[in-house]
Parts: sequence; C-alpha cells; structure tokens
Amino acid sequence: MPSTIRRAVIPAAGLGSRLLPLTKAIPKEMLPVGDKPVIEHTVRELVASGITDITIVISGGKSLIQDHFRPNPALVEQLRADGKTAYADAVEEIAELAQQGHITYLDQHGPYGNGTPVLNAARNFDDEPMLVLWPDDVFVAEVPRAQQLIRAYEATNCPVLALMPMDPEHSQRYGVPVVKEDLDGGLMRITGLMEKPKPKDAPSSFAAIGGYVVTPGIIDELREQTQRWYERRTGEVYLTDAINAYAATRAVYGQVISGRWYDTGNPADYLVAQMATALAHPEYGPLLRELAGGLDAPAQPSV
Repeated sequence: MPSTIRRAVIPAAGLGSRLLPLTKAIPKEMLPVGDKPVIEHTVRELVASGITDITIVISGGKSLIQDHFRPNPALVEQLRADGKTAYADAVEEIAELAQQGHITYLDQHGPYGNGTPVLNAARNFDDEPMLVLWPDDVFVAEVPRAQQLIRAYEATNCPVLALMPMDPEHSQRYGVPVVKEDLDGGLMRITGLMEKPKPKDAPSSFAAIGGYVVTPGIIDELREQTQRWYERRTGEVYLTDAINAYAATRAVYGQVISGRWYDTGNPADYLVAQMATALAHPEYGPLLRELAGGLDAPAQPSV
C-alpha cells in the first residue's frame, strides 16, 4: 500500500498583479474570503485532510502571512482581560491550526514560474509524495479537495491532478487534460495537458485546477527543467511542463473534484468567491439576502 501523504506545499510568492491595486501592500493570500483570509481556507483544508507538515513558500513583502498564523499571547491576554472571550478563542484557534499543520516558511529562490516553489520545498521532503495547493483557490465540499486527491493517489500510487468539468468555450482559461481512460468515481488516466487551447483544439471537456499530488518523478523533471533554465536563462519553470514530460512515459491520473470551486485570482472571481462565501454563512447570509432583495425592489416614488 502507498504511504499516507502527510506533506503539502502552498506556493505564496506571487505578486498578485491581477488584483492590483488591492495587492500593492496586502499579499493576495491575505485578502478576506468570508471571515478568513484566503490562505487560511487552504490551510484548514489541508489540516482537515490529515496533513501534518505544511510548507508555505513566500517572497519579500509576505510577512503578514506569518503574522496571521503566529501565536500572539499578549493580544489573547488583553482580549480576555476585556471580557472578549470569543475573540480571544478565535485568535488562539488560528495559532493552534498552524501548530496542527506544523507550518514552516521558505523563501523562494530560482527561476520565475510556479514550478520553482515546489522544487524549493521538495528539497526538505526526501522522496515523499506531497500535495501542492495554490493559495488563491477556495473549495466548498463535503469531502475536502485535498482528501479527494489523497484517496486518488492511494488508489493509483501515481501523480494526481484535480479536475473539474469545463464548458469548452472556456478552454483558453485552463490547462486541459488529454484523457486516455475514464475510470470510476471521476478518476481518469491522462497522458498530458494542453495549456489554454482554443475550444476547437481542446482534447477533453475537463480543466486542471489548483491541486496536485506530486511524486518524486515529477520533482526530477522539475530539476531537469531548472538545470536547462540555468543553461539558457530563458522562459519559466512550470509544474505543468514537468507533469507533461512525466506523463509522456509514465502514468498520471486526474480526479474530478466533487464540490464547488472559487478562484480568487482576479477581481471578478474574487467578488464571486466573497459573495458566495458570505451568503453561505449562517449569520451573514440572511443579512445579505435581505440587502439584495432591497436592492432589487422597485424604487419608491418621491413625495
């Protein structure tokens, strides 16, 4: 039986340029979705899936991420002294979450591209498989996306990509998998990814979204890509390129994720994620529905 996955990487070194000027001073990972910063949703998903070793790969200007998860006994003491017990408990609970996930931080070094933080973190992971989740995705699901990916890995002992059904007209927004075999339970054998193809060229009606189980073979491909980059100093190092190279000769699987995916990487999708999360909140949802109903009501004539 394959070993249980216990490690995960969250690449959080990006500039968040699509969300400027919001992200000029605030890391995109710290923008709120509901009553939590978006990266906290990712950490909670990983901890709920049994992950006990989380590496967050960061760059300069991301200290707010560390501040958020760092214990703050002085603040807790002051809140309790003021009788604000619920707030004190909430602050302590975030620190406990970080302890459960054993969060560590790593500065990103190397070529530009989303494969670099994965390779940076893998140096500390020996030959273990690991989860890679982007910090600007929020999944709402009965079974966490991370857990669904782990189950797919345990069934195949191979790299796994998170997939979702896609409207073919939107293919130019995603990596689209080449599906070799459609198996039970949303599990698919894939032989590669086509990056942002035109609708007529899309090899399937599924999109690869932000979640991966990465194995040592994928890391080897990333090392080779990085070595080539240092020889030529052109292009970027992408995780999807490493997966493509690996899939040319070895088995890779995709798992269609059961649940709702919210992307927060651009203004429109971020607003959708904000609204959907707030509407689902037991306290805030009714207030927002009441507000929305008032906005849709016909204007009253002035007297």
